[in-house]
Amino acid sequence: MFSDVSFVVGDNDRIALTGKNGAGKSTLLKIIAGLEHCDSGSVSIPNGVTIGYLPQQMELADATTVADEVRKAYSDLDDIRAALDDVQRQMAERTDYESDDYAALLEKFDFLSNRLNIEGVANIDAEIESTLTGLGFKAIDLRRPTAEFSGGWRMRIELAKILLRRPDILLLDEPTNHLDIESIQWLERFIQTKGKAVLLVSHDRAFLDNVTSRTIEISCGKIYDYKVNYSKFLVLRKERVEQQMRAYENQQKMIADTREFIERFRYKATKSVQVQSRIKQLEKIVPIEVDEVDNSRLRLKFPPAERSGDFPLIVEGLGKRYGDHQVFSGAEFTIRRGEKVAFVGRNGEGKSTLVKCIMNEIPYDGTLRIGHNVKIGYFAQNQAQLLDGELTVFETIDNVATGDMRTKVRDILGAFMFGGEAVDKKVKVLSGGEKTRLAMIRLLLEPVNFLILDEPTNHLDIPSKDVLKEAVADFNGTVIIVSHDRYFLDGLVDKVYEFGDGHVREHLGGIYDFLRSKDMQSLRDIERVKEPASLTGSKQQAPSADKPATQPAAEQKNRKLTYAEQKERAKMISKAEKAVKKEEERIAELEEKVKELETRIAAGDASPDTLAAYDKATKDMENAMSLWELAQQQLEELT
Repeated sequence: MFSDVSFVVGDNDRIALTGKNGAGKSTLLKIIAGLEHCDSGSVSIPNGVTIGYLPQQMELADATTVADEVRKAYSDLDDIRAALDDVQRQMAERTDYESDDYAALLEKFDFLSNRLNIEGVANIDAEIESTLTGLGFKAIDLRRPTAEFSGGWRMRIELAKILLRRPDILLLDEPTNHLDIESIQWLERFIQTKGKAVLLVSHDRAFLDNVTSRTIEISCGKIYDYKVNYSKFLVLRKERVEQQMRAYENQQKMIADTREFIERFRYKATKSVQVQSRIKQLEKIVPIEVDEVDNSRLRLKFPPAERSGDFPLIVEGLGKRYGDHQVFSGAEFTIRRGEKVAFVGRNGEGKSTLVKCIMNEIPYDGTLRIGHNVKIGYFAQNQAQLLDGELTVFETIDNVATGDMRTKVRDILGAFMFGGEAVDKKVKVLSGGEKTRLAMIRLLLEPVNFLILDEPTNHLDIPSKDVLKEAVADFNGTVIIVSHDRYFLDGLVDKVYEFGDGHVREHLGGIYDFLRSKDMQSLRDIERVKEPASLTGSKQQAPSADKPATQPAAEQKNRKLTYAEQKERAKMISKAEKAVKKEEERIAELEEKVKELETRIAAGDASPDTLAAYDKATKDMENAMSLWELAQQQLEELT
């Protein structure tokens, strides 16, 4: 991966660690964190320096609530308290007030007391709630078990623990992958105001530019250290690659000339000394390596598609409800041909749910009309599951490429990190991220006039994002993008639809115009006391989570059913409808029970029995929602 890597991390360095996939970024972080051993060299960390490491995947205890899990960040304070109690006990038992030993005890007492004061013991609960709220949790979520949360939310729990420990060095491996825009902004402010030394890996260019001032690149087994942010690093890197390329070309010309001399005079006795000298010269040459080619300059163009009507999408009074829980309601907007818009908002507010309504994957209330001659290209989070596992990477793309694109399949695959032998791998052996990238390439080659992209950049590195962004910018059709990546959206969209509090609001302008307006609203509302988040609000992500939509099998679609099969199918549909109705009724009952318990708690009844009943009711409702979603999916498969 790399060798002879040497660099120093200063007290307040904010470093972006970059390089292509497989270069060793995550491995280097693990070595610094002490989780992996290096084959040579050493990592020197002064005594007392603490390190906080956030991996891409982690395990949390499932037997605790969110608040209790995060409270583990303060476990070292228990040791301090125990030591302080011991000192106080010794002082109470001693009477030699003038002795050196007693003076040492007083000094130790002052030191431990100051440590507790510095850590802000009295404000632990406030710090925990503030940090978790900043990362997107609602107040009601703090009492929920960690087992109820998806992988992305569990990553936020671990990030909260690390941030609260205030380590001297923060090692963050892709911290923004599961954060929405507001949470990313909160993390930026935290690092800027409270972070010390930071070394992070991220594919979010805006995040890197906002929090880092130094960039270390791993390339060709070496590192290049730049005292600039990521955007400035790209300019300097381009100059370096150009210099390397010139040196490489000069060396290749010299090698070719030398070999030509050797072949020409190999059998001439009068030139034997010179020939041998040239042969030895070739053997001593150290090949000049050129850093990997920046494929982000490759231009992709969507194949031409038929022109759609003037209004590809018209939404009137659109709403989506899960049981008694209203995800959003009264959505009204029209998207014109050629517009590129963004769906943004906190996780669980209904962005992907509305996309599924557009794709007719789930039922909805209100009116949703698809315009004349609209052909939709949809990238969903389950897109990778639709790929044929028995095909190779090359075959998957070659089968859908048309025209001139068929001659560029290998270049296109290389731009998305499928270079060399990787093109001959079967799809079934690829990782989830690789399958996602492959599905994205397929979409780029399909003739469509309306693109819907649901979190398309989560598994793409920065060069691949640039390829996609350029292709979407040049696309002359209509585009809806669900994303939290500000850099990707910047300059790409001219209208933003904000999802929140059960409503969909339209904002004219680009993503940064929207963010500036949100900051202004936050300043006006800063004095306003927020009402406690309702339980139904905290549960949005349960029914509207981005789970793969199960499609009916192709053979069921393409042949007529016999009478017996139709009869059996009707029975199955009836059974599925009853199951959906049963769970909806169960959810409604539990929501009433939860509301009643919340009213009692708000009125001051916080007895153990009431809190236990509340916890049980919330968990029962979570289970009922999961059962409803399963029943709904089964019904959709049949209808």
